Amino acid sequence: MIRALVFLAGLLLAAQTPPSNDLSITLGRGHLLQFGNDVTRVAISEPKIADAVVVSPREVMINAKGVGKATLVIWETGLAPVGYSITVTPDLTTLDDLRRDIGAALPGTPVVVTGNAETLVLTGSVKDSSQSKRAESLALTYAKRVVNLIEIPPPSEPKQILLQVKFASVDRVSLAELGFNYFSRNDKTLGSMTTQQFPGPRFSQFQFQQQDFQNSSLNFSDLLNLFIFRPDLNIGATIRALQSRNLLQILAEPNLIVIEGKEANFLAGGEFPFPTIQATTTGGATAPVVTVQFKRFGVELGFTPTITPQGAIQLKVAPSVTALDYSNAVTLQGFLIPAVSARRAETEVILKDGESFAVAGLLDNRVVQTISKIPWLGDVPILGNLFKSRSTRKANDELLVVVTPRFVKPVPAGETIQMPVPIEPFLPSSAEEAAGKNKKKGKQKPEFVGPRGHAEPKP
Repeated sequence: MIRALVFLAGLLLAAQTPPSNDLSITLGRGHLLQFGNDVTRVAISEPKIADAVVVSPREVMINAKGVGKATLVIWETGLAPVGYSITVTPDLTTLDDLRRDIGAALPGTPVVVTGNAETLVLTGSVKDSSQSKRAESLALTYAKRVVNLIEIPPPSEPKQILLQVKFASVDRVSLAELGFNYFSRNDKTLGSMTTQQFPGPRFSQFQFQQQDFQNSSLNFSDLLNLFIFRPDLNIGATIRALQSRNLLQILAEPNLIVIEGKEANFLAGGEFPFPTIQATTTGGATAPVVTVQFKRFGVELGFTPTITPQGAIQLKVAPSVTALDYSNAVTLQGFLIPAVSARRAETEVILKDGESFAVAGLLDNRVVQTISKIPWLGDVPILGNLFKSRSTRKANDELLVVVTPRFVKPVPAGETIQMPVPIEPFLPSSAEEAAGKNKKKGKQKPEFVGPRGHAEPKP
């Protein structure tokens, strides 16, 4: 009797509980169920995960809307209800595409991609932050939200770069001068004639007797380099005819150490005061006020090094050489303001450790010619050259800059640095003076050795 009751209860439970079927659907896709009888009713447990749509009396379309699980029950005409266990899985083809794109953009980096269409999670390790940002940017094209858990190694210490620079400036000057001064002190013709380029002789005294010229004296401040005088005619001349050549060479070798990415500057020269006029209001009126500013001159260098991913040095260099030029100076309200002659260059190159580059061709060629002549007499052919003065100055300046960057490291703690030894000692060092004092302190006082008077011998 008891067994019969248990069997009837099992039949009732089987009639109430519909049979279950397992369905696995990929997110974003659907599955069509077809039946032999008309469908009277459809029920689903979680509409956010899957949605059931009756497309015909005997067909039901299941659409996967979210990752998870849901239960679907369908009733057919004249049959017991049937249950379906639906599992919605993420679409892994999107992740495969993303993995392929990251592998192409960042070869050799172990980046792991997990998640779904809503949220992606990136894990693994890369070389630097730029690669991590690049992987995150690629993932944002596949999902709305990206969690970046990629590990980045701590940044290494910035490298120090030594810049060895050599400045070579060659200045060639050629000067040619030609000038004449004529004078006469005889009793028939007295006078002088000059081209005003060089100082001529001056008459300091005249002697007359009975209205007749008797004698005169001349003072010469500069006989120039040619002096001619005829005593019988009392006629003379001073002539300047010179040719000179000057050669000046300036060489500077500054060495600068700087951290990569930082800017360094070097100046071997000075600053000169430069007056400027500014307007100030005093009691409603505008009055000029002279203030002083300082301008740099000399050999100047500015550079900024950066390290490329390949390990080379990208160097931005701006060398310049300036000098005071008093030949083009300006006098303003009693102030002599010199001009500044400058030669500058600015370039950006990529070098490896120990390689060099040169900046040349900074030439300055100048020719200044001054001609003075006596009117009419200087225009006479051939003989007119004796009444002309001429000065020709030629200057040729050339600047060469050679730059060599090198990677350097500081001297370890405890290691001594060998200092240059003087060729001939001049003054003792502090260590030598201290050693000499200690040596004097350690000396013993002189003692008497031998018998002393009636001293008793020791037993």
